Amino acid sequence: MSGAGVADFMGYWAEEGEAYARRGDYQWMASLVPGKRVLEVGCGLGFATQALAERGLDVLSIDTLDECLAATRERLGERQVSLLTADVCALSEEARAAIAAFGPDTVVCWLMGAPAETTGASATAGGAAVAAYREKIHRAVAELAASLATVGYLHFIDRTAIPWQAKDIGRDTLVAYHNGKTLLDLPFAGERRNALYRKLGDKLIDMARIGQSHPSLKSVVPTLASLLAERKK
Repeated sequence: MSGAGVADFMGYWAEEGEAYARRGDYQWMASLVPGKRVLEVGCGLGFATQALAERGLDVLSIDTLDECLAATRERLGERQVSLLTADVCALSEEARAAIAAFGPDTVVCWLMGAPAETTGASATAGGAAVAAYREKIHRAVAELAASLATVGYLHFIDRTAIPWQAKDIGRDTLVAYHNGKTLLDLPFAGERRNALYRKLGDKLIDMARIGQSHPSLKSVVPTLASLLAERKK
C-alpha cells in the first residue's frame, strides 16, 4: 500500500526507496539497462533516476506528479537529467514530440506505483485495483515504446513474491505474462534469458513469520521481477 493521497505516497516511497538504495537494488536495476539514452516512465522520488544517471546514461524521466519531479530534481542536484510532466496514458502532442526528439534507446518502467486515489485501490479491492492499474500502465508504456523507432529495448521491474526454489518456473511465467498481455501484437518480445529475480532481503524475516502460521507460504520470498524485452528483428 503506497498511501491514499500524494503526501502518503511520497512518504511511503521515501522510506521504501531508501531501503532499496541501501541494498543496492537500484544499482542492480540500472546495470540491466542496455543503450545510452533511457526514457524512464515514472521517476517517483528519483532513486532509480539517480542510479541511471550514475551509470553515465542520458535520461529523460516523466511523471504525472509535479511533486515527484521536484523531489527527483532535488535528489539529483547538479546531475544533468531531463524531467517532464507527462501522463503515459494521455500524452500531449508537446510531450510526445519531446520524447521523440530525445530519441531513447531503451524505455524503463520500474516499481510502478501511484496513490490509491489514482489506482482506485480500497480496503476491499486494493490488490485487484492495483493489478488492473499496473496492466494499464504497462500496456501504455509498451505502446509508446513501439511508436518510437529509436527504441530497441523495453524494461519492466515490479515487486512480487515467489517460492524461491521455483524461480526458474517463475521466469517462464513472467515471460508468458508480458508476451501474452503487455506486448501482445507489438514489435517486442521477452525471452527467458532476460527474465530475472532478485530477493528483497530486508523483508525476509516478515515472510518467515508468515510461513510459521501459513506453512504453504514458508518458501515464498518477496522479490524484484525483471524482464527486458527486445524489439523484434
